[in-house]
Amino acid sequence: MFTLTNCLVLSALIFAVGAYGVIARRNILIMLMSVELMLNAVNLSFIAFARYYGSALAPASSGTTGQVFVLMTMVVAAAEVAVGLAILIALFRGRHSVDPGDLDLLKG
Repeated sequence: MFTLTNCLVLSALIFAVGAYGVIARRNILIMLMSVELMLNAVNLSFIAFARYYGSALAPASSGTTGQVFVLMTMVVAAAEVAVGLAILIALFRGRHSVDPGDLDLLKG
């Protein structure tokens, strides 16, 4: 059964796994995938709230407010992946490492 509580608990668990991946892992690729997990958890909560509240938040939108936010989040996630992977490839070609501790280009 898809209730609001079940969807929010699942969203919180997915977000916690993503946050753990960002904090605990030492690989930039894993960190990017963890950020994607966190964005998907937020998307799930947007859709759950949109389905639960319907058009009560914005009567003129006919209940599509959550879906619009999800679409915007997906666009931001796609841009983040494109820019993040381009930076990662450039750094790997120069340093031959994806460990964030090895990347000290901005240190003086």
